[in-house]
Amino acid sequence: MQSDNFLIQTIDNLAQKTYKPTEPGAAVIVVSKGKVIFRKSYGMANLELGVPIEPDMVFRLGSLTKQFTAVAILMLAEQGKLTLDDPITKFLINYPTHDHLITIEDLLTHSSGIRSYTDMPEWLPLWRKDFKLQELIDLFKYQPMQFAPGKRWAYNNSGYILLGAIIENLSGQTYEQFIQQNIFDRLGMRHSYYDNPLRIIPQRVSGYDKGPEVYTNADYLSMTQPYAAGALASTVDDLAIWDMALYTEQLLKQELLQRAFIAYRLLGGSSAFYGYGWAISEYEGCQLIEHGGGIHGFRTYAIRVPDERVFVAVLSNNGGVDPGLLAFQIAALTIGKPYEEPTPVAVSAESLARYEGVYQTQTADKRYITREDNRLFVQFGQENPRFELIPFSSNEFFWKDDPLYHLSFVSDANGDIKTLEICGRYGIPEIVGKVDHSAEGDRTL
Repeated sequence: MQSDNFLIQTIDNLAQKTYKPTEPGAAVIVVSKGKVIFRKSYGMANLELGVPIEPDMVFRLGSLTKQFTAVAILMLAEQGKLTLDDPITKFLINYPTHDHLITIEDLLTHSSGIRSYTDMPEWLPLWRKDFKLQELIDLFKYQPMQFAPGKRWAYNNSGYILLGAIIENLSGQTYEQFIQQNIFDRLGMRHSYYDNPLRIIPQRVSGYDKGPEVYTNADYLSMTQPYAAGALASTVDDLAIWDMALYTEQLLKQELLQRAFIAYRLLGGSSAFYGYGWAISEYEGCQLIEHGGGIHGFRTYAIRVPDERVFVAVLSNNGGVDPGLLAFQIAALTIGKPYEEPTPVAVSAESLARYEGVYQTQTADKRYITREDNRLFVQFGQENPRFELIPFSSNEFFWKDDPLYHLSFVSDANGDIKTLEICGRYGIPEIVGKVDHSAEGDRTL
């Protein structure tokens, strides 16, 4: 009993450290072997009315939506209406594939090479526009392919828009109707929805983003746009129901469902660290099946540890705080293998100065490494904030605010810094070459 109390108190302490009582917060749930062992809320549901979050409140899920879309596709596959190897033009007849064969599996695994519309500058002024589905597809369908299908992995919201269109074409229902009737209603997820700002949804929280000094109401986003890639809303309780159902055959046979939890192999043989709607990783010998979500004013994260039958979900209306670290720390604690942060070490200012400069990616994005005295910072593009880096060896650093993200500098035989490797706890590392020794000079151009 003492160990259970210690676990609960430790989880509570971590959550309180992450979400302050007077700020936008989160609802947290932890399930172990079918039993809810922790369920609590933190912070404010509405800053203007002074309403605190309750554990049964409804949050936008963002990209946690993708796992529901993926399972819906697998349900259609089990019904014999499609195969995962089918070309998407079998169901989206006029879609321009630019002379490539793009399969449904390519869409599921983010390996299609299609341009993600949320990466397009022309999308940014359109947030308030209500799109018909075909209009949304027209926004990105003529964009050049980023790479040949299966060759690389790149997170892609467009692919899940197309999956939603395929669900509609094959079922004769809207995406919202299909998910509601075939998943939410079937499982008894009574507080889960396709979100609509005009609809009265009981217990729905308000979303907030963090400005330079204060929180602001989240920018309006028409929910016709995230669609099958990110438009669902739910509670931590309903997500626990969803997780339990994934161990059963309530929705589809396990033999087919398990394909969603196998990391896709790219054409070169390397792992994409992603299945169908879930990221696949490993920690201390345990498989983790997980995903995060981010949508105007909301951040979410959910982790399954099937070997231990553990599930953790953190739903937050604080767009300025990533819940991924908290969810992972809770999962690690619950399986009895607590995560320990790297131990910082001292690195001289002279050594840090070698790392300063501009690093260029294949997609022309720039990473800026700058120094202030004995502190090193990384910045992804000139318009984004800087992140402080903490050394845990002479050439390896972790993010000050999220130690799960690591960065290392690689030198050549002469000791000159040539490349920068950036990686999270899982996934394909980003390797970028040094192109300029003066980050400050580049930023003034």
